[in-house]
Amino acid sequence: MKITTQMDGDMNTSATSQFKQEQFPDHSESYLKYQQYQAQLDALSNEDSARPRLKIAIVTETWPPEINGVALSMMQLCQGLQRRGHEILLVRPIQKTACNEFHPNKECLVVAQAIPKYPGMQFGWPQYLKVSKAFEKFSPDVVHIVTEGPLGLMALQAAKSKKIAVSSGFHSPFQDFSRFFDLAFLVKPIQRYLTWFHNSTNLTCVPSPYTEQVLRSIGVTCPLKVVGRGVDTKKFSPKHRSQQLRQQWGVYANTRVMLYVGRVSPEKEVDVLIQAYHALQAQQGQNFKFVIVGDGPDRARLSSLSNSKDVIFMGSLSGKELTAAYASADVFTYASQSDTFGNVILEAIASGLPVVAYNYVAAQQHVQHGVTGWLSPLGDVTDLTQSICTLPALPQLRKMGLLASASVQQNSWQLPIQQLEQALYQVAEAFSMPS
Repeated sequence: MKITTQMDGDMNTSATSQFKQEQFPDHSESYLKYQQYQAQLDALSNEDSARPRLKIAIVTETWPPEINGVALSMMQLCQGLQRRGHEILLVRPIQKTACNEFHPNKECLVVAQAIPKYPGMQFGWPQYLKVSKAFEKFSPDVVHIVTEGPLGLMALQAAKSKKIAVSSGFHSPFQDFSRFFDLAFLVKPIQRYLTWFHNSTNLTCVPSPYTEQVLRSIGVTCPLKVVGRGVDTKKFSPKHRSQQLRQQWGVYANTRVMLYVGRVSPEKEVDVLIQAYHALQAQQGQNFKFVIVGDGPDRARLSSLSNSKDVIFMGSLSGKELTAAYASADVFTYASQSDTFGNVILEAIASGLPVVAYNYVAAQQHVQHGVTGWLSPLGDVTDLTQSICTLPALPQLRKMGLLASASVQQNSWQLPIQQLEQALYQVAEAFSMPS
């Protein structure tokens, strides 16, 4: 093993009855959660402090400034690994705009191919010789493949030919969103490919226990390791609330603003949220706004479906514009059933928003029903719509949002970084042992 060193009006009666002070978590519960989190960090820190540093090749089809959960999460993880002394070779497609937030120790850029109907997204050509030479020159202890596309497949082959340990990440539940693209006939072949791909690696990292169950159900037998997600609570915070932005949206003092952030594509089911918003207006009046942040192939259809000046499409936002959009809304709504985690939910919570979503992945882990949001059974559109139609008055939404924000203050990126580090050590060390 080659390793180097180192609101509008009063809330209705039913909503009032559900909103009891005694439902709110007390300080002892928050303190216990903090203690458990700190114990996990301490255990990982103690285990890894004496280990030598790794040389890690990260292979990914997506990278900032592309705006998606996979790209942004991987950048956070790479930044953390580098801060902890590990060397990073980043293998990715060439991009028109440079990412200035992370500078790898080495970089290998391959030719990019745009993905139809998804502006700003692309995959990398499988340039075997170029990547193979980069591996040879960098001499990584482990190759971590983030995406299973042409570039990832080629990297798997190159790593195996050079007898380098390989780990992977699973982020795209194709079987969950294929129904939105008339691709049902591809579900089984792609499942077989994904199963073969991950079983060909020494370990696969997953973002949630739910995803772990999904992979086991389709026949993945390789070791699985949960590497969670964190949130930057300085970047995403209620303090970024902007009255100027709310005025831009045409919001008055008691107007409640629904927010969606994410890809505007069929599998995200934003149409469910638009229809629920129309039902909300019909039941509680017109003093609402629905702000949609993001872009994608479904924007034109959804714009015509909304048919209302009260549905505002902001397009893709990043940086301070994104954090202000989060913090300036009053409730975050999310109807997707095709996520392996759902980073936007954690960002919304940190920004001080209660969440309406399915009881699934990130929401399941971080939303307390009736206290910091409302959870519906997975796929129950009627229940999700009812939760939106009975939103409480603005003061109570704000109170719930602040409770939500407080509940994730310990969910930094520190623990996920150390979880990934631990997984990479496990792979590299096991691979280097004599058989």
